[in-house]
Amino acid sequence: MDFLNFARGPALSFALVVFVLGTLWRLGGILRRPRMRDLSPPRPGAPSNLTGALRAIVRGMWPRREFGQAALVTSINGYVFHIGLALVFFGYAPHIALIRRITGLSWPALPDMVMYLAAGATIVSLLLALLFRLTDPVLRRISNADDMITWTITFLPLVTGMAVVGEPSAAILARDHVIYAGPLAVHLLTLELLLIWFPFGKLMHAFLFVFSRGATGVRFSHRGVKL
Repeated sequence: MDFLNFARGPALSFALVVFVLGTLWRLGGILRRPRMRDLSPPRPGAPSNLTGALRAIVRGMWPRREFGQAALVTSINGYVFHIGLALVFFGYAPHIALIRRITGLSWPALPDMVMYLAAGATIVSLLLALLFRLTDPVLRRISNADDMITWTITFLPLVTGMAVVGEPSAAILARDHVIYAGPLAVHLLTLELLLIWFPFGKLMHAFLFVFSRGATGVRFSHRGVKL
């Protein structure tokens, strides 16, 4: 078994198993945690728990004006990163082919130029996020090893992916063999590293933000706090 077949086969299978089981384990652990009943009566006019949770989730999508320009720039940069990453992963034809091979699902791909622009914007947004973290006194103080590991593991698939793009996606899919086997294997391994790290690092916020914001919304709305 060569390097590429290892990355496409056993390594990918192992990463997917860790990703799925690890994510379910984290979610199950959170949902099974005991909860103390709030015995205090809700404030008059307080919305239901569901309404309060949904309001907090939606309201958290944009910073309050009181937080200033820095919070606005950080939020916009976050949207650039998340939207760009989604476009690259779900819109690039070879990625869709990989998803089809694993799940049987497929959909039309976006033009290659859109993918190149999205990948470039995503890389720039990640670099800006790192700059903000290293230069802002508060962010620098609250940052830990998890933040830097997560940033690196997220950055690597984008850089290695751009390194193997040397021709249109249609030509890549039409060929029955891989020209850049080594770089492609490295790219796949960086993706698999991300999948393995996902349940155990801060990438898990992709699922957990719903629970944290929802719980905050329930507590605040119960007490009559306007979100």
